[in-house]
Amino acid sequence: MAQQMASVCPLDCPDTCSLDVTVEDGKITKVRGSNVNPLTQGAICGKVSKLYPEFVHGANRLTRPLKRVGPKGEGRFEAISWEEALDLIHERFQDAIAKHGRQTILPLNYAGPHGLLAMGSMDLRFFHQMGASILSRRPMCGGIKTEAWLGTFGTIAGAQMEDVESAQLIVVWGNNVTFSNLHLAPVIQRIRDRGGKVVVVDPKRIKVAEQADLHLAPRPGTDVVLAFALAAELERRGAFDAEFIADAVEGAEDFMAEARQFSIERAAGITSVPAEDILTLAAMYHAAEPAVIASGNGLERNRNGGAGLRAIFALPALTGKFRHPAGGLIGGAGNLFPKTPQRLQRPDLIPEGTRTLNIIDVGRHLADDNIDPPIRGLVIYNHNPLVVHPDQNTMRRGLAREDVFTVVVDIALTDSAAYADVVLPAASHFEHNDIFCAYGQQYLQRAAPVIEPVGEALPNTEIFRRLARRFGFNDPIFQASDAQLMDDAIDGDDPRLGGVRPSELPTGTALSMAVPGPRIGFEYKPTTKSGRIELKSAYLEEKFDAQLPRFQTLAEDEDTAGTYPFALLTPSSNWRTNSMFGGLSKSDPTPTLEMHPDDAGNRGLADGQQVRVFNGLGEVFLPLKITDSVARGVLLSYKGAWMRTTTNGQTVSALAPTTKADLSEGACYNDTRVQVAAA
Repeated sequence: MAQQMASVCPLDCPDTCSLDVTVEDGKITKVRGSNVNPLTQGAICGKVSKLYPEFVHGANRLTRPLKRVGPKGEGRFEAISWEEALDLIHERFQDAIAKHGRQTILPLNYAGPHGLLAMGSMDLRFFHQMGASILSRRPMCGGIKTEAWLGTFGTIAGAQMEDVESAQLIVVWGNNVTFSNLHLAPVIQRIRDRGGKVVVVDPKRIKVAEQADLHLAPRPGTDVVLAFALAAELERRGAFDAEFIADAVEGAEDFMAEARQFSIERAAGITSVPAEDILTLAAMYHAAEPAVIASGNGLERNRNGGAGLRAIFALPALTGKFRHPAGGLIGGAGNLFPKTPQRLQRPDLIPEGTRTLNIIDVGRHLADDNIDPPIRGLVIYNHNPLVVHPDQNTMRRGLAREDVFTVVVDIALTDSAAYADVVLPAASHFEHNDIFCAYGQQYLQRAAPVIEPVGEALPNTEIFRRLARRFGFNDPIFQASDAQLMDDAIDGDDPRLGGVRPSELPTGTALSMAVPGPRIGFEYKPTTKSGRIELKSAYLEEKFDAQLPRFQTLAEDEDTAGTYPFALLTPSSNWRTNSMFGGLSKSDPTPTLEMHPDDAGNRGLADGQQVRVFNGLGEVFLPLKITDSVARGVLLSYKGAWMRTTTNGQTVSALAPTTKADLSEGACYNDTRVQVAAA
């Protein structure tokens, strides 16, 4: 008998869709969108509807603990019991701690399931109590945008998705809506249906750009220059809102001193955007009321990522577009939720003086012993670093070390898991309780198991409870149930919960966390130090020496010999989230390399031809797709493909540098420079 069960999508995506799951004989047979979440309204992406049943029940699913029996990387294991696995982990970690101290252990986790429990609860309590090194995860993705938002607005939210439908103009800036923000697409369509205009700013002519009124394709890393030039032109046109600036904006004149350095002509030369297109966008933005900007995370993936975002954030502040609830910026929705991470994760357990390591540098630290103490115990969970991290080959060398005892907790035997000493089978989000706070909309949702754990798989929370017990951590906080953890994750006294405990929120519902009351004018008062929108940020000056956004020279301009003439972009795929769903049939084909016809013609390359893409870090062999959807000088290949999809076991991550952005020491994937030749 088939049963219909309510659930929530846990993927690293702003939408956090509500789901209807069909279960037959204890197995998931169908996943569809539900209408519970008013924003997602039953629409879900293809990877969720088509791939989840195979992901949960397919041949790749891990169902028992495993111990390595062959060389690292070969993926040869034998099944062992949970008791044996926990004993082995305890023995090897204690040996490492005895030799090198507690900080020799490192948790390496990122953005697998986005439920608050799976993403960081009992696991962090365990590592904090152990005294393990702390991992700074945000530099991988999202950290730059988060810091840019905090520095400009503080912990407030921007316009809500439902409100912006009455906008007369939406600027979709560095946001591939179809792949990464699906439920913005119907909002855009409703704006168009009401006579509004759509502008897309993206180096690729993405799907939404095909129906846009204007598409600008700046060189990667030059968005800050484009935004500066727009600000200067808007000032020249008399588009600034002097009253709003005086009341609500800090540092406008200092910001404009930077912006005025970039005339339309100079900006056109730097960005490769025609001057007439910059002028057209300025005119459209000036005329439209209300106007809103929807920026994505693609903007942050370069050395000017923070500056670009801050310069974009300045545009609605200078022009007073925040006066209307449909105007300003879409963003900051995650700030609406009454999360209580101190209570959930217990950072008070961290021993004083414990080091913090940037996730981007882990491969180098593993491979080169360049830190003291060295990393000799590694726990990888919610993550596939060998596929996702930049400088893939250095990460591979680090994971291949026999003197680094590596534990992988996962649902599938990933490329990274092949290098593990012990593999622990994790439960999928369909098999455990969790509570979900979105970062693209304001609905709080809870999910309960729709099936029993497959085989001997366990939820992350239970795995780390057992590890805590095996390591002798007997405080009651290490025995907390999932219900207790959910109550620790969310402030149950927040009036928006209506007196209901977080762990008792009904499944199959979505509770709005929108702040009640009128939202005319700037929706929420900024929580910056000044209480104003800070274009000149005291917070960012203190933290990153970045008081004002500034344009830094691009990697290509430093390559005076022209050794690597192409910028390689590696955005999200329609069939994977990061690397999740890799190893399944629909996500396993070899990715293509997209190249403009002029660039291909200049090199005598043909469509479908196998090409070698390379730089000083690695090389990848990919079939060529010639298309004018990418700008000249720009290449594109989607990230997250597993190593089996290429002939030499390297993917596009092998080509990405570990250089850092201007904020958050964030990853600069879009600073990747490469050469292309026939294979």
